[in-house]
Amino acid sequence: MVSAYAELEERMRERLGGRECLYVPSCRLGLYLALRHWCAPGGRVLMSPVNDDVIFFVVLAAGLRPVQAPLDPRDGSIDTAAVPESVWNGLSAVLTTNLYGNPDPAPELRERCDRLGIPLIEDAAHAIGSTVGGRPVGTYGEASVFSLSKHTGAKTGGFLALADPSLRDELAAVRDALLHPTRPGAELAHLVRPYAEATLRGLRLVGAARAAVRRLGLDEREEIRMPLRADALREALRAAPALEPFHSWVRVDMHDYRLRPGSGRLRRTTRRFARLDGVLEAHRAGTLRLRASEYGTPGDGAPGDGILDDGTPGGAAQPLYRVPLLVEERDTAVAALARHRITTGYLYDPPLDSYAGETFTELSPAPEPAAWFARHALPVDPRRADEVLAVLRGAGVRPARPSMVPGGAR
Repeated sequence: MVSAYAELEERMRERLGGRECLYVPSCRLGLYLALRHWCAPGGRVLMSPVNDDVIFFVVLAAGLRPVQAPLDPRDGSIDTAAVPESVWNGLSAVLTTNLYGNPDPAPELRERCDRLGIPLIEDAAHAIGSTVGGRPVGTYGEASVFSLSKHTGAKTGGFLALADPSLRDELAAVRDALLHPTRPGAELAHLVRPYAEATLRGLRLVGAARAAVRRLGLDEREEIRMPLRADALREALRAAPALEPFHSWVRVDMHDYRLRPGSGRLRRTTRRFARLDGVLEAHRAGTLRLRASEYGTPGDGAPGDGILDDGTPGGAAQPLYRVPLLVEERDTAVAALARHRITTGYLYDPPLDSYAGETFTELSPAPEPAAWFARHALPVDPRRADEVLAVLRGAGVRPARPSMVPGGAR
């Protein structure tokens, strides 16, 4: 019997050079599947502290202890050289983030994981078109997860990619056991939502709509980070590993994260995925312009960013989902962009160790670079590069420089 997901899976398989791909309704559910399969409960997982808090709660739901890694303040990637041997020892896995599409150093992490005999799991939600070491992000780990909610704008769907294709049937069965049945109301809402959003934008009613959502109690984030709810989290940890006790955290921003998709949702997702190459080209062109501006970090030699070590452009830029410009007084920059109806991408501030504390995570041994990056990063859509630069320059927003960050000088 041909799977309803076969066409999507085959297209993603081709993008990853033949790596086996399993459709999942969300990246977060795919990550939960991977962590539960490769990591025994109680294990320690190295991850980035500048990351979506949903992912933090997925790690906890899998019965694992998050270990926060030092970061490179230029782009928020894991700084492998700054991880002490005492932290490497005893890890059960390494989880990458590839923040905004900037690749983590997967070749180095792969080599370190091989030496330790532990799995590398790649979160490539932002990095469906990024490369590192001449290979696509997501082809280094035992498992990798991708999102179709980002570049494609499908607002649903993703993949769990597997280095070992023999695991497909086993993981597909676990996936199916975790899925909630298709709901006609949810399917209709998903299909209607893009038209409703377009109408609100056309009528300039986005602000009013968001205010209404807040008044109805449907907005789950009053701040950048969702409420931790420490007492409830301690209670949930007693039941880990299990997804249901963590559902109220893991569902934030995507209540359909474990919903079995209907035919209409799959058709729309397939159409959007077919247009991905054109979207990636637009992201790549805008990324190059933003990275070359005073708010980027030209000359940093960051992996695959189209900039050579001597500071000259070279190679192809990554098609970043959002480009993290580095600015002083970020709130001023966000407000200036908002006045021009330019929405800032997701912020991850404060870092997870500051957000959660040592009760729920192992603190970073070098937190300053991550805190600096989280405070100064302004993620913007590269497809609006020229508009963004004009607004920032017109508002007098000053660039920030990471060279003097304590613990992060380069």
